[in-house]
Amino acid sequence: MTVVIAVAQQKGGAGKTTLAANLAVAFAATRRVALLDIDPQHSLARWHALRTAGKRAPFGFSAEAGWRLPAEIDKLRRGHDVLIIDSPPQIDTDARIAIRAATLVLIPVQPSAPDLWAAEGTLKLAADERRPARLVLNRAAAGKLRDGIEADIARLGHPRLASVLGNRAGIATAFAQGLGITETAPRSAAGLELRALLAEIEGLTR
Repeated sequence: MTVVIAVAQQKGGAGKTTLAANLAVAFAATRRVALLDIDPQHSLARWHALRTAGKRAPFGFSAEAGWRLPAEIDKLRRGHDVLIIDSPPQIDTDARIAIRAATLVLIPVQPSAPDLWAAEGTLKLAADERRPARLVLNRAAAGKLRDGIEADIARLGHPRLASVLGNRAGIATAFAQGLGITETAPRSAAGLELRALLAEIEGLTR
């Protein structure tokens, strides 16, 4: 059965596309991966084009959205073990379809109140569709901001992954080259964090 991961967040700039790309690279070490970019900015499509131009192993890929989206999800499921969907940064029909199809919804949250507030809409949408969802603390340096957001998440009872992705320049550098951090610096702090996140996701989606 294909694992479908919808990376969704109502607020832009939370690192949704970068997370989707790095998870795709990490999963591809052992599984057949497809990507679906339904974010109107199509940053994931540009990343995939860079990857293909650099003669790195491409993924199954589509940027189909709108009324064709349900059929496109079904098509990408066939022949792949993992499908990762980069969802639009708002709650709309396409986001609802992506979440409805998901095995797991990941919601990246930077250590800021606006990110956490915006995540609540996505959590509600996932609950409405009866899909499991987890917050992913992203670009989070150790300090008072991170501690405060972690405390707020715990107080509100929002589900989250234990793994945290730090604010690492290497991730942005790899992304700009069409790569993932587990390719460019697998033993770095960022690479180890990504692998820990992957292991946790795999434990939830088996």
